[in-house]
Amino acid sequence: MRILLVEPSFPIPPKSKNHRDFLPVGLLKLASFHRERGDEIKLVRGNQQFPDFYPNQVKITSLFTYWSNYVWESAKFYKENYPKARVIVGGIYASLMPEHCKKSGCDEVFIGVDEKAEKFKPAYDLVNVDYQIVHTSRGCLRRCKFCGTWKIEPEFKYKKSIKDEIRSNRVIFYDNNLLANPYIKDILEELKNSKHNGRVVYSESQCGIDGRLLTPEVAKLIKEARFLNPRIAWDHRYDQRKMIKKQIDMLVEAGYPAKDIYVFMIYNYNQDYYEMLKKLRQCKRWGVQIADCRYRPLNQTFEHYNPRARQTNKDYYIHPEWTDRQIKLFRKKVRRQNITIRHGFDIYNYELEREGARIREKRLLSTQE
Repeated sequence: MRILLVEPSFPIPPKSKNHRDFLPVGLLKLASFHRERGDEIKLVRGNQQFPDFYPNQVKITSLFTYWSNYVWESAKFYKENYPKARVIVGGIYASLMPEHCKKSGCDEVFIGVDEKAEKFKPAYDLVNVDYQIVHTSRGCLRRCKFCGTWKIEPEFKYKKSIKDEIRSNRVIFYDNNLLANPYIKDILEELKNSKHNGRVVYSESQCGIDGRLLTPEVAKLIKEARFLNPRIAWDHRYDQRKMIKKQIDMLVEAGYPAKDIYVFMIYNYNQDYYEMLKKLRQCKRWGVQIADCRYRPLNQTFEHYNPRARQTNKDYYIHPEWTDRQIKLFRKKVRRQNITIRHGFDIYNYELEREGARIREKRLLSTQE
C-alpha cells in the first residue's frame, strides 16, 4: 500500500517546524509501522499533490482543537485530489472532538493512541532533528480540568526501562507526568549513566514537572541525569507559594541555579490577572523564570489571536475574569521579567535585550558556517 502521512499547515513559525514541542512524532511512528509492513510511505507538511504517488490511505494528524480549521483544509484537499484514497484523521483534536472532526469530510476519525504504531521507534530520517522523543509513560494520574490527557489516554501505562531506546545525545520526554512513573528513579539512573557515540546524554521534559511528586532524592537524580531547564507546574492559586518554593529549593539544592529553573503557569484561566501578577512577582523574588501558557477550552475550535490588535471573544477565547488588554499585558510582563532574570538585569532594558539577541544571532550564524 501507499501511505501519505500529513501534518496540516499549522501556524508554526518556520524556525520551529522541527521544534521539540511540535514534532509530529505520531506520524513518524506510523511511518516506521508501515515500513515494517512493506508499505511505501511519504511524509508531507501542508497540502500538496504528487503526480507519481497516489496513496491508498491519507493519515492526517491533528494538534490543538483551536487549530481544527487547518485539519479541515487538509481533509478537504486530499479527499478532493485523491478521491479513491481513505482519509483518516487522528491526534489530539480528533480524539477530543471526534464528532466535530468527522464533519471535516474525512472517512474515519481515529481516537486515542495507535497501539500498533506505538511500539515502533519514530522514523527520524524523515525530519532533520538532533534529538529523539521518548515516552516513559502514557496518560496521567491527575484529572485536571484544563487538560485533555486523561480523556485521550485514560489508562496510565509506564515502562520500567528506556536504556535500549536511547539513540541520541539529546532526549526529549513527552510524558504528561514524568515523575508519576513508579520506575522513574531507575530511569533517571539509566540516563545518568547513558552515553551515545561516546558522549553523555542530556534530557528535557516537554511538560512541567508535577512537583507534588518531587523529593530531594529525585531532584538530585534529575540533575545527575543532566536534565536542562526543569519546569515546575504552578497551576493553581497564589496561596500555594510555600509548596512551590519548597519544590524550587529541592532543585536548587540539587545543583540548579535558580535562573535555570522555570515555573510553568496557566493564565487566562481561573486565577484573575491580579492574582497572576502576584505569582509573577513572587517568581521574580525567587529568581526563577516563567514558562507561560494561555488557556483555551478543550472544545475551542478557532483562534485568531493577534498581539498587536484590540480583540474580543469573537477572535479568541477570553476568560470572563480576564480582558484582552490584561492577557496581552501579562504576556509582555512575563517576557520582560524572564529577560531580566536570564541576563541578570536589575530592570528590563530594551537595548540590552537587542544586544543579547544580536550576540545569539552571531553565534547561530557561526555554527551554521
